[in-house]
Amino acid sequence: MCFAGLAFCQFPLQGQLLNEAKRMMGQGGGGYSESEAADGIKEALINGTGNSVKLVAVQDGYFGNPEIKIPFPPEAKEMESKLRSIGMGKQVDETVLSINRAAEDAAKDARDIFVTAIRNLSVKDAISIVKGNNDAATRYLQNTTSPQLNTTFQPTIKTSLDKVEATKHWAELIKAYNKIPFVKKMNPNLTEYVTGKAIDGLFIMIAKEEDKIRKDPMAQTSDLLKKVFGH
Repeated sequence: MCFAGLAFCQFPLQGQLLNEAKRMMGQGGGGYSESEAADGIKEALINGTGNSVKLVAVQDGYFGNPEIKIPFPPEAKEMESKLRSIGMGKQVDETVLSINRAAEDAAKDARDIFVTAIRNLSVKDAISIVKGNNDAATRYLQNTTSPQLNTTFQPTIKTSLDKVEATKHWAELIKAYNKIPFVKKMNPNLTEYVTGKAIDGLFIMIAKEEDKIRKDPMAQTSDLLKKVFGH
């Protein structure tokens, strides 16, 4: 089972789950209640979110994925260019690698936040997600989890940045850059930047996976899912 995640579905697939759910909910029959249907949707989302977070919260989960790889801060592009021009390209690359490692290290904490949000889904919300647009689940999770993700990720990202020595690399680059004559001194907040980009990456992948899930069949990995989504 795979849902909103940060990488790819890993399990055997069977049946057009969301399309089938739409049909079943519209009919209101099938030997299950709306509450059971909602519980089945929650189970699907929780299983898939957990699997996907595992895939991104590993080495190269961010760095190895061009769609969510975190680049040098855009507001520091001039700094990056200047540093590369004076032979510090290796240090710039080390910094980019280390900030992605920090995001990968912190991403594991996203799962519990998503699980809480999914478990709090009302029957009405669950049915709205199934019947909604291709990004309905993504928007629901984004609206309900972004503030908590930001609050939780910031200290985790800071700890991770320190652990993988991104803070050290960043400080060295800032110091070197600010010594260059006639440049505008700068020191962007690395923790805020990496936190924002890490969360952006999560939802980029969630949207991709939701779109895939609405088009592809999905596994029925429990009795409840078989009851709710089986043919």
